[in-house]
Amino acid sequence: MDQAQEAGRLHGEYKTPGGKLTAVDLTVEDGRLAHVSVNGDFFLEPDEALLDINAALEGLPEDTPPGELAAAITRRLDPSAVLFGFSPAAIATAVRRALGRASGFADHRWEIIPPTPLPTAMHVAMDEVLTHDVGAGSRNPTLRFWEWQAPSVVIGSFQSVRNEVDPGGAERHGVTVVRRISGGGAMFMEHGNAITYSLYVPQSLVDGMSFADSYPFLDAWVMEALQRLGIQAWYQPLNDIATEVGKIGGAAQKRLANGGMLHHVTMSYDIDADKMLEVLRIGREKMSDKGTKSAKKRVDPLRRQTGLAREEIIGVLLETFRERYGAVESSLSDDDLRRAETLVEQKFGTEEWLYRVP
Repeated sequence: MDQAQEAGRLHGEYKTPGGKLTAVDLTVEDGRLAHVSVNGDFFLEPDEALLDINAALEGLPEDTPPGELAAAITRRLDPSAVLFGFSPAAIATAVRRALGRASGFADHRWEIIPPTPLPTAMHVAMDEVLTHDVGAGSRNPTLRFWEWQAPSVVIGSFQSVRNEVDPGGAERHGVTVVRRISGGGAMFMEHGNAITYSLYVPQSLVDGMSFADSYPFLDAWVMEALQRLGIQAWYQPLNDIATEVGKIGGAAQKRLANGGMLHHVTMSYDIDADKMLEVLRIGREKMSDKGTKSAKKRVDPLRRQTGLAREEIIGVLLETFRERYGAVESSLSDDDLRRAETLVEQKFGTEEWLYRVP
């Protein structure tokens, strides 16, 4: 390779969650991939399959979507080839990162907004505001922790209020019901009983990944933090965080048209399971379906597993994210709050939004 080609050489990397590092070096000539070299600490049999992978990518248009990159590799490989610790999709992500069309955590400046008390409708409105801002490029990717002011049920975007919530139980316990923009199931929240956070990221961070792969990828730092706390946790497809003694949390996502993406998680700390079953109809069905006699066993709280105060656990989560990604502390601005308040008035606080799925 001559010096001109070397000067224009691009490099991209992607580490498969729980797997190996895949790197790609390449140049672009006349809008097409050239001099492609896939490398990394993965395992591949037979050796000659690496030449097939490189050849599959050589000459493809630089704007080839990730799915087509992976498909081209799969077509070129002999069916007997064994890829261990990586995949055609991982290679495609590394290629897209080399081209600047996909990004990694290290490519961004991260901010953290520590637990901030807000009414529940403001929390879900703030999710839309900040996700939009990251997609528009007016805010750095951000991690925000929620703090609850009053008992609430937050239902998924496509759930039926009638099917999810017992109105008598909700009224008896002073529980308000709010609909969020992401899908998934209902969450029962009281002050101090859960740990909830939202990640606002550009979709380039998960470019080429399946929805199933994006969940553990975005929460790798959480698994590290839980390990520091003595908890061995994993993702149970699609969106549950589980341990040997029970589920401890669930995640949900929403992708906006402007390129912003919301990923948020709620983990149980000290749920009043009896009260939850009086408020949530679906909770009773789940307990019955699982043959679980004790709700407290099914929704296993972090307090029981760690013996630590909720604030201590949040502290470990914050510190892990800060150390791993070099994040700096931030806060909600007056403009953030004003725009969220407007969204509550026009959307999240209205019956039209709450009962859009009756």
